[in-house]
Amino acid sequence: MPPPLLSLQDIHLSFGTTPLLAGAALSVAPGDRVCLVGRNGSGKSTLLKIAGAEARADSGRRFAQPGATIRYLPQEPDFSGYATTLAYVEGGFDEGAVGDHYRASYLLEQLGLNGTEEPSRLSGGEARRTALARVLAPEPDILLLDEPTNHLDLPGIEWLEQELNGLRSGIVVISHDRRLLERLSRVTVWLDRGITRQLDAGFSGFEAWRDQVLEQEDMDRHKLGRKIVMEEDWLRYGVTARRKRNQKRLGDLHALRKKRKELRGAQGGVKMRASEADLSGRLVAVAEDASKSFGDRTVVRDFSTRILRGDRVGIVGPNGAGKTTLLNMLTGVLAPDTGSVAVGTNLEQVTMDQRRDVLDPDLTLMQTLTGGAGDQVTVGGQNRHVIGYMKDFLFSPEQANTPVGVLSGGERARLTLALAFAKPSNLMVLDEPTNDLDLETLELLQELLADYPGTVLLVSHDRDFIDRVVTSTIATEGDGRWIEYAGGYSDMLSQRGPSKVAGAVSAAREKPKVAGAPRANAKRMTFKDRHALETLPARMDALRAEVQKLSKAMEDPDLYTRDPQRFAKIMAALDEARGKLDAAEEQWLELEMLREELEG
Repeated sequence: MPPPLLSLQDIHLSFGTTPLLAGAALSVAPGDRVCLVGRNGSGKSTLLKIAGAEARADSGRRFAQPGATIRYLPQEPDFSGYATTLAYVEGGFDEGAVGDHYRASYLLEQLGLNGTEEPSRLSGGEARRTALARVLAPEPDILLLDEPTNHLDLPGIEWLEQELNGLRSGIVVISHDRRLLERLSRVTVWLDRGITRQLDAGFSGFEAWRDQVLEQEDMDRHKLGRKIVMEEDWLRYGVTARRKRNQKRLGDLHALRKKRKELRGAQGGVKMRASEADLSGRLVAVAEDASKSFGDRTVVRDFSTRILRGDRVGIVGPNGAGKTTLLNMLTGVLAPDTGSVAVGTNLEQVTMDQRRDVLDPDLTLMQTLTGGAGDQVTVGGQNRHVIGYMKDFLFSPEQANTPVGVLSGGERARLTLALAFAKPSNLMVLDEPTNDLDLETLELLQELLADYPGTVLLVSHDRDFIDRVVTSTIATEGDGRWIEYAGGYSDMLSQRGPSKVAGAVSAAREKPKVAGAPRANAKRMTFKDRHALETLPARMDALRAEVQKLSKAMEDPDLYTRDPQRFAKIMAALDEARGKLDAAEEQWLELEMLREELEG
């Protein structure tokens, strides 16, 4: 084993009276591939800053081999003092280095920049790519990367993977991108409750190992508790503790109690459950040859799809491809220039925007959740005390009056989730929901979406998250063309084959036409069609009321035991009413699309 180029030993750091790091360690040798994992707020970024000499610990030892070059990628780079992106990248080289200009220009070009951009005018994605070029350009001995994929699109993430795998540098990376960690890492360091544990294997083996560690801790706590009970029993009923020879045993009991008090158990998990609204119609959105342009650029061209209730659809593509435009068209926010998009009935939509625009930085956490009224929050139709709901999302009671503006990125992400899941919905629109979420919160979000009875529309650059959540993937093929594939991101890649476009149409998910509905290309409406279009809304309302009435009757927990024949009769009537409602909604959608097309 080569000696480490960089090591941290017994690192302690506290903020006020709260310890953040309590004996953490980290070691990096040449060519190492280390992923640093842990919950939001566990101190990962702080430990990485200490490793990069960007922050100081209260105590402990940091050692770096003399002459070793170390580069640190912060989450928020500082561009002050640099007129152009090229100047900023070249500023990361050591004095006297050779080939600086070519290497810097090459990396900027690979990352979609030309070097003349003014740093003050960069978008979030451009700033992240510029900062990556700066730390990659010198090909340092040690590379410390804090969330390198934030604000990167899928092509950028895949390019970064290849670039990192080609470096000889020792690398330590913090990331919520599971796929990146699985492909890059060979050592996993887990920061938990102030201390670090090391697994000499990549991230793919981390979760099973972590669960074993936590199970062993539970067993140890249980054994300690039993031993305390035995000692307390002796203290009550055994030989009197006043005798001198028993004072040591009494002291041992006090030590055990102190140990249990000081033993810090694993942090609680995020408790997520989406508030459910009534069922939407069977058809959520139908697009027929829909196109949208901005100036001379067409971002959506002749796109058709049918999204059914319960579908979980992912939309993927590079930045600027038109993902948000397509999402807005499918939800009725944006009308197509040509073709048609019809949105289904009875939709209760909740949206999670990647910019967290729903959050007011001047409001406190409690005011945000309660709407500024009292201390109660309505979740799933029931009132809950806001402190209890905050705890579900890992906020402490002391944070209730904390302004939103001072929360960390991960805390703001969890707060946005808390707001979204408190609202009744049957359509969840998620625009980059994984930004700033830790891996454990991501797992729970995946489980929630898997059990969500409504429909999910998801825009994301997280390949693993897409694979775990969606039932189909809409991907850009360039020139405004989008194709829908069955399955997740990996399925989409395998269906595409060596060419981006070849075979895409046959691989796309085909959705059935509605039997008995008028053909959209008939270019005319009969008297019967017009009459149906006018009368169907009232019929759908009546059927919806009937479904609600029958569903309420089925809520009686003793109905089946008391009157099984009535139970069967109501169940059959409910199934029939739902079937009629689905058919009416589908017919109305088809007719409405035909009317819009004819009125053009």
